[in-house]
Amino acid sequence: MSPTMTGFVGILAFLVLLVLRMPIAISMGLVGLVGFSYLVTPEAAFRMLASEFYTSFASYSLSVIPMFVLMGYLSYYSGVGTRLFKFAHATVGHLGGGLAMASQVACAIFGAVCGSSTATTATIGSIALPEMKKYQYNDSLATASVAAGGALGILIPPSTIFVIYGVSTEQSISKLFIAGITPGIMLMIAYMITIYIVTKLNPALCPSSGGPRATGREILIALRDGLIEIIAVFVISIGGLFIGLFTPTEAGAVGAAGVCLVTLIGRTMNWERFNHALKDTTNTTAMILFMVAGAVIFTRFLGISRLPSEMAEWVSGLVLPRFFIMLIILFIYMGLGALVEMIPLILLTIPIFYPIVVDTLGYDPIWFGVIICMTVAIGVITPPVGINAYVIRGVAKDVPLGTVFRGVWPFIGAAAIVTILLIAFPQIVTYLPNLLD
Repeated sequence: MSPTMTGFVGILAFLVLLVLRMPIAISMGLVGLVGFSYLVTPEAAFRMLASEFYTSFASYSLSVIPMFVLMGYLSYYSGVGTRLFKFAHATVGHLGGGLAMASQVACAIFGAVCGSSTATTATIGSIALPEMKKYQYNDSLATASVAAGGALGILIPPSTIFVIYGVSTEQSISKLFIAGITPGIMLMIAYMITIYIVTKLNPALCPSSGGPRATGREILIALRDGLIEIIAVFVISIGGLFIGLFTPTEAGAVGAAGVCLVTLIGRTMNWERFNHALKDTTNTTAMILFMVAGAVIFTRFLGISRLPSEMAEWVSGLVLPRFFIMLIILFIYMGLGALVEMIPLILLTIPIFYPIVVDTLGYDPIWFGVIICMTVAIGVITPPVGINAYVIRGVAKDVPLGTVFRGVWPFIGAAAIVTILLIAFPQIVTYLPNLLD
């Protein structure tokens, strides 16, 4: 069997192991180890296994992950989300569909200190869904709006997906973070417009608003209580990263320390919650690092199989505009995003598609990272595996999963429109990162 065919067989074997519910990190590592043994020697494969596992866990670049993960879990357990939702509710809650719109604002702001789609969904969902039920919002609209809003945590910095992409492709994490700001805001606005349109077309989705219009004083009080502290943490942590004051790891550490300080001053953190935050950070970090190590082994196998380079040569020979080739790649991402979770999807596909998009088609690597995050944001709400829908199902136990998935399609359409705009006008993504040069 040729090396290229071995690479195809390896990808097929990996997908089969996923269907059999084998852990993703073990699936990638096992297939990479066996494939490398077949193409080289078992001795070389085991030496590579030991070397790559040590390198992955000892990598300073990856130490940024536990810092931002800790920052997110400290925010989650400190009750920051409740105060953020109160501010968002005060500003837009009185509008038709206002509580669903407020969820988008709260998700965007919480994502600025969390970086996790699932944590953002769970936090804001646990606060917003009871409020929407109180005002008789349709279950499908309520749950889908929060599931979609949670995906904003993928784009708005700090983002775990941007960190993994940056480490995998050796791109600047600072530039990736700043590149995600404008698309993240665009996606939030698109979701709010979507809520406005669907509620106008079908007023039965939210027969009442979210209460009376808040006064200016009430908005200022909500701003003081729920947003000032988050802005301070974001500006110090991410702003310091942008201006070169901190490395990404230092920015994460400063952010985590800032959230700790804020919660201590506000007395919203106790020892039990702090222990939960540390435990969840350890579990999540270990999961990510094991997946990264498994992906590195799998990538080494694909490299010697020459599958990525063969695919790049094949694509370069196609008589098609690069725009259409890019659309094909995005459709592949969206299809896989509906079946595979976001982190393994990134780790699995980067070795294959990155050389094609950047080296063969000539697209900007920072722009490609944002486009991948957009497709991931669509994938986390797309059935059958949309992880955010399952998180919402865990929060709203009385709402069937099918009800959540029925409501996500308008939000998937809105995200697709934003993605098309970013492809047609890449300057939207690249303008802010270029200012760092």
